[in-house]
This record gives sequence, C-alpha cells and structure tokens, in this order.
Amino acid sequence: MFQIKWVWKNLEGCRKRYVFALCSTALISMMTLVNSFLTAQIMDTVFTPVQQGGGVTPALWNHLVFLVALLIGFTLFRTSFNYLSILTYETCSQKLLFKLRRDLYANMQAQDSSFFSKNRTGDLMTRLTGDLDMVRHTVCYVIRMLIDCVVLFLTTTITFLVVDWLFALAMLAVTPIIFILTKAFAKRVHPLYVDLRERLSRLNTAAQENIAGNRVVKAFAREDYEIEQFDRKNEDYKKANLKASLLWLKFSPYIDGLSQALSIAVLLVGGTFLIIGRISVGTFALFNSLCWTLTNPMRTLGMLINDLQRFFASASKVVELYYARSTIVSRADAVKPTDRVAGAVRFDHVSLKLNSTEVLHDIDLDIRPGETVAIMGPTGAGKTSLINLIPRFADASAGKVCVDGVPVGLYDLQALRSSIGIATQDVFLFSDSVDGNIAYGDPDMSEEDVQRFAKIACVDFAGKLPEGFDTVIGERGTGLSGGQKQRIALARALAVRPSILILDDTTSAVDMETEKYIQEQLSNLDFRCTKIIVAQRISTTKRADRIVILEDGRITDVGTHEELITRPGYYREVYALQNGITEEGGVA
Repeated sequence: MFQIKWVWKNLEGCRKRYVFALCSTALISMMTLVNSFLTAQIMDTVFTPVQQGGGVTPALWNHLVFLVALLIGFTLFRTSFNYLSILTYETCSQKLLFKLRRDLYANMQAQDSSFFSKNRTGDLMTRLTGDLDMVRHTVCYVIRMLIDCVVLFLTTTITFLVVDWLFALAMLAVTPIIFILTKAFAKRVHPLYVDLRERLSRLNTAAQENIAGNRVVKAFAREDYEIEQFDRKNEDYKKANLKASLLWLKFSPYIDGLSQALSIAVLLVGGTFLIIGRISVGTFALFNSLCWTLTNPMRTLGMLINDLQRFFASASKVVELYYARSTIVSRADAVKPTDRVAGAVRFDHVSLKLNSTEVLHDIDLDIRPGETVAIMGPTGAGKTSLINLIPRFADASAGKVCVDGVPVGLYDLQALRSSIGIATQDVFLFSDSVDGNIAYGDPDMSEEDVQRFAKIACVDFAGKLPEGFDTVIGERGTGLSGGQKQRIALARALAVRPSILILDDTTSAVDMETEKYIQEQLSNLDFRCTKIIVAQRISTTKRADRIVILEDGRITDVGTHEELITRPGYYREVYALQNGITEEGGVA
C-alpha cells in the first residue's frame, strides 16, 4: 500500500479539500437511503390508507404534497452536493497530476547519463503520460467509487437489519461468496497488469525509436520490416490486454448472477413476508428500492479492483522514477566561482570503469588556460569518455579531474557546466528557430550576438533559409545537412562564451574549406578559452598547441604536429594515410 501513502504525501496543499470530498462521498451515499425512506413513508401513510378505503382527505393530500416536496428538495440538494464533491475530486486530481508531472520531469532532468542508458525513452514517456493518468483516474474516480460502494453496502445492510433482520439475512446470504470471488480475482489479475504495463512500455519504445530513426529506416527501405516489428509488439500488447479483460469476464458472470439473486430474494422472501403480514407494503417497497444499493456495489467492486490493480502497476513505475537519484550531484558546500573560470584542466592519474570495464587507465594530463589541445586515437580508445569527465557527465573511478586546481566534484554542477561549451558529432537540435538553438544557453542574447557567433561557426546558410534566423527547423534538425547541424551546434557552444570549449568531432561533416575558416575563427576569439578538440582529421589537429594520442584508454604519446610526424606511432600512420604517403615516403 506504499503507493497510496505516496499519493497522500503528494496531495499536500489539497489534503483538506480531498478529505472533504471523501467525507462528502460517504455522506452522499448515505443520503441515497433517504429517498427510499421517504418513498416508503408515502406508501405506508398515504397510499395504504387510501387503498383501505379511507378516501383522500385534505390532511392526507397535504401530507402527500409535503412528502413529495421534501423528496424533490432533498434530491436537488443531494445532486448539488454531489456536483460540488466531484468538482473537488477533479480539482485535486488535476493539481496532483500537474505537481507529479512537474516533479518527475525535474527529477528526470537531474539524472546522469547512466540513468538514461538503463531506461528506455518509450518507458519514461509512458510513466509521464499513461501511468500518471492512471494515478489521476484512481484519485478522482476509483477511490470515490470504492467509498461509495462500501458506504452504500454497509448503510443498506445496517438499515435492513434494523428494519427486519430476518428479511435482511435472507438477502445477504450470498454476499460472502461474492467477496471470496472478488478477492480471488484481485489476486490473479495483479501480475497480468504488471505484464500489460511492461508490454505497453515496449510498444511505446518501438514507436519512439522508429520515429526518431525514420531516416535510417527509409535509407535501408526497411519500412515493411519495422511495421512487422511494431505489429508484433502491438499484438503482444493486445493479447496481454485481452488476457486481463477475459479474466474479469470469467468472474463477472458469477458475480452478476449472485448479485441478481438478491432481487429474486426480495420478491420471494419479501412477497412471502408481505402475504403473511410480517412486513408492510412500505417496508417491502423500501427493501425493493434499496436492493440496487447491494447489487450495484458488488457488481462494481470487481471493476474497481480491476482499476486498482492497474493503478498499483502504474504507480510502482512512477514511484520508481520519482525516487530515482543521480550519483552525480552538487555537494552541500559546493564551490560557486564568483569570477570567470580561467580554464586550467588537470587529469591527475585518472581511471574510469564503466560496467566493470576499464575505459581509461592512469591518465595524467595538464592543460593550461587558453591552450588548445587535440585528442586523437582509434575508435573505442576512450576519447569521449575522457572529455565527459570535465563537465561531470561521469565521475572518475580513481584519481581526480580538476578545473583551476579545484576537483570538479567540489564545484556546483550548474556553475561548472555553465563555464563549459560542448559541441558533439551527434548533434541534437530542438524544434525551434535557428536563433533559438544558437541562443539556447542564454535566451536573453541579442540578435547581433547570435549572428556574430553564427558567423564564427560559419552558419552562413541561415540567411538563405525562408525566414532567415527565425526559420523553425524540424525536430533534431530535420531539413539540414549534417555539416549545417554541426555548425549550429558549434555556434551554440560558443554563444555561452565558455572558459573551456569541448569539441567532439564537431567539424567531421563539414568540407575542408569551411573547416579551415572555422579553425581560423577559433584561433581569434575575443574571449580567452581553453579548447579541447577530439578529432580524426589531421587538418583539425595540426594547429593545436599539443596533440594527445589515446590508445586503449592510455596516453601513448603527446606532442605537437611537427614532433609527432617525426616519430613512429599512431599519429604518423594517420598522417601518412590521410596524405596518401606510402611507407617508403612517396605519394600513393
């Protein structure tokens, strides 16, 4: 029941109103009996005397008018009170939904990269949408109906026992069997809804991945294959849904049949008691009119149990995300620099393990403020893992990474990352204008500054777009080439005027002429900036103050372009390969 406690905790600010709604539901359910009592009174005090030949006297007529008016007035009051109650439920549940969605999204933003590598995007989307809607539905409807059913059943049972205990026991004889069936159903349906929730997550993940990778699908003409894969997951979800639904259908005929037996009991037992004179016509009418308050809760209870099991399956996933905590957080005594960071970076015998695999080993590197350092190495050497340690996308397993002599773990995360500009090869652009994407790190940036940084990154194509810098580009930069997206990403990284600029193969998709222009612009920035460039092109790295060669997670060589091409090793091999030089020194 921890899910219920968790919901109650998050109803803070609405608890009094929600308790009012719960109490009003119970009160409204009890008010239902009043209508039947008034009807019984009309039967016994008006209709029965008339049928016995007493005639319609003015007093009798006035009494009838009074009871009918009382019945109408009470019905209007109960209906209005019920409207207010439902309105309160809706208000509280919507506020809860808003709060939870905001808190979940904020908590998700605080997670580190390992969290997103473990959780599928489709699953996270399901938690923020369908699962939260199930929580709202339970708070707004299921709990209300449960209280309504329980109060109706209990108050009716007590009323029947008070009015005629023998008649009541005859009617209630089948109820224990119904409750046993309901309990058995709840026990069997819970694992089915857990499985159903997982299949829905897989279905959403498949859809999300296919939408995000639509270009790859079309490039390989795999539309039919992807449709087949989606159909398979859709079929699995349909079968799981059908299995859960059919389970209820197996139980519902018995529960409905036993519930209807109460109506038969009223006619048989009540009719017999009426004939022998044990009860009056009004009492018979009371039992007959309130029969539904016993049968309806018993029929509805199974469906409510059904919804409750869906709630528990969904809420468990939401709670898991709600309480997820990142291992990379700011300390309570975190350093918040008041001045601009100088940009000195120090890797002090750093090692890194990811999933028990050593990615980096004993990295010892000192980068001076304003220096340009290029990092080269074969695929899988650990280049990206190395630069990810600077903004704390991951934490070193051993050793320490320092910025301006302070370990990055001691910095306030926001202050640290706001001093770093990052542009990667795998560019992500938002569904926003070119201007909005470049000014993402500083929304208040002037249009002149945006265009100035766009010029440095050679975003010259923006002026040719339909609306210039105000042109809204598609999700992930749809409609732009790889090189154009990389240039926007570079402008975005430069626009925050970072103390440390990290470029991870940022110009791999641009032509040589554009790359040369960008390199010249980066060499003449109007602010001091330490540049760390991960690249595979010699044309990109040869201008660097130093070039670091990384192989198998270890630094195997460090030097300038001129130094490295004179000694055997990875750099000279790449240089020879890219320049068409044979082993004998000739041109291939």
